Amino acid sequence: MTYFKHFFCFCLFASQFLLAQKEDTITRLNEVIVSDTKLRKFSSSQTIQLLNDSILSKNSALLTNVLNYNTAIYFKEYGRGMLSTVSFRGTTASQTAVIWNGININSQMNGSTDFNTLSGMDYSNIAIKGGGGSVIYGSGAIGGTVHLNNDLKFDSSFSNQLRLDYGSFNTQGISYKSHFSNKKWSAQIGFSRNYSDNDYNYPGAFDWKGMQRFNENGGYQISTLNANVGFKIDDHQLLKLYSQSSNTDRNISLLSPSESRTKYKNDFSRNLLEYNNVLGMWIANFKTAFITENYQYFPDNKVNQFSYGGTKMLTSKADISFQANKALLFNSILEYSNTTGEGSSFGNHEREITGLALLIKQEVSSKWQNELGIRKEFTNNYKSPFLFSIGSALQLTNAYQLKINASHNFRIPTYNDLYWEEGGNPHLKPESSYQAEIANVFRYKNVKLTQTAYFNKIKDLLRWIPGNNGIWSPQNTDRVEAYGVETLLSWKKGIGKSIVEVNGTYAYTISKNEATGKQLFFVPFHKITGAVALSHKKWSANYQMLLNGFVYTQLDNDPTAVVPSYLVGNLGIDYDIPFISHSKFGVQVLNLWNEKYESLENRIMPGRNYNLYLIFKF
Repeated sequence: MTYFKHFFCFCLFASQFLLAQKEDTITRLNEVIVSDTKLRKFSSSQTIQLLNDSILSKNSALLTNVLNYNTAIYFKEYGRGMLSTVSFRGTTASQTAVIWNGININSQMNGSTDFNTLSGMDYSNIAIKGGGGSVIYGSGAIGGTVHLNNDLKFDSSFSNQLRLDYGSFNTQGISYKSHFSNKKWSAQIGFSRNYSDNDYNYPGAFDWKGMQRFNENGGYQISTLNANVGFKIDDHQLLKLYSQSSNTDRNISLLSPSESRTKYKNDFSRNLLEYNNVLGMWIANFKTAFITENYQYFPDNKVNQFSYGGTKMLTSKADISFQANKALLFNSILEYSNTTGEGSSFGNHEREITGLALLIKQEVSSKWQNELGIRKEFTNNYKSPFLFSIGSALQLTNAYQLKINASHNFRIPTYNDLYWEEGGNPHLKPESSYQAEIANVFRYKNVKLTQTAYFNKIKDLLRWIPGNNGIWSPQNTDRVEAYGVETLLSWKKGIGKSIVEVNGTYAYTISKNEATGKQLFFVPFHKITGAVALSHKKWSANYQMLLNGFVYTQLDNDPTAVVPSYLVGNLGIDYDIPFISHSKFGVQVLNLWNEKYESLENRIMPGRNYNLYLIFKF
């Protein structure tokens, strides 16, 4: 069986669904209004990987599963459905920015995003861009950015989709999306709920009495509500409103039965109003967003006593672009944000940030584009560095494109870093990153291959370290060098009435502390994903695999303190129901080989388990 699994790994390691496309591929259709135009207009010199609806439907609902099995991003999970954080190109969890419809939504409290609080079914598509993006998206866009997009269509249509899931461990899911549009209006409404008792057995794990161990206190429930509306005032003016709210209520899995049964509740609300006006060669775009996040931690889930924290952020952005001629585009951005935070562990504080940015796009020809961007922020909380981004994309032949990009990016200290009681440090500097990358994009018939080599030098990395009084406090202590290679490959072929797709990624990552020369903990040297999909008439089947190399769990790279490598495979089959049009029934076997694995020490993931789903479109 081991040889069989590794044979699958060898066959699939070099492929992944990707979009290393020309600039306008995402929004070529006139009736589609893209939520994040900067991703399209000013990322020609970087690779964008797009996960569309067909990819999202083949994965479990939680966003961690979608990205873990389809991208080069490494995930560290505190158990199934528990806290999930990322490492993108060897960086920390707070150095990957998550962008919702063009707005950075990383937590103001800890600087990161918990991907197990989000459902991939709530978005039109998800885009992943490796490399720096702070000039456009601000703090945290060092390792890369994950873009959650809700695109609006004005195409005179009405559609609904309902998906029902039921699986092992009493896992239940429901997702509903409705879309209505005509030439003036476009509206999307949806909700999703994911619930699980999550009481799975630990494969091959027994206690001292010989009793089977299982995931205790691991239940969770995640509910989200989405509403997006667009109104065309006239041929030149467009008004859009995006709204999303979510509530997550989950216990925290126990490491041992003697531990206290704790619980963590968190919720967020995001509301974005956008106005767009086209005036000849000028385009004016104004955005105002109000974002809240809150948490409650219960040290005993049977007692209504908890610590808490929350932030409220109001951000406004004026974005003016000018098409000087067919070859030259100028874009200026003025951004202001005000954040207030209150919590039992960091008190009551306020932060104001003003940012200025200038972006320039030059199209020497249809085959050669150059990009330049600069940004500066102003605040009393920290001294912001001068940021820049410069890149070029050159289509040398029909089959080969060369991309080069260099940038200076940063991450600001969070509320926890600055104000945590005790230990917060109000004198911290932002983390600073200089990086460069070169990508080779090959296209031949049905084959797409992208290979990217990158180098990232990070200084003033924040680490929580013990002080003289024994209290841990964040300090700008470390310098890190991260470099490596990413390979993405996809192949699609129609054979008669059948379609075959082969997709996958491979990432080789070195991320080391300059002072010690040691690899950062929880950064694997190797990660491989792959997928094979076959569809024939009403039937379709797909196989996914994920290989994560081992990771160190200690700063000194102690070889006895590692999380071992693991290879996990999923199998899915679905069938178009003949007597119910546009509907299908599917079965998924997850962890097909019943692999015993964990991405965080002692946080064992489930063995072989199952999921059934029904999809109705009407």
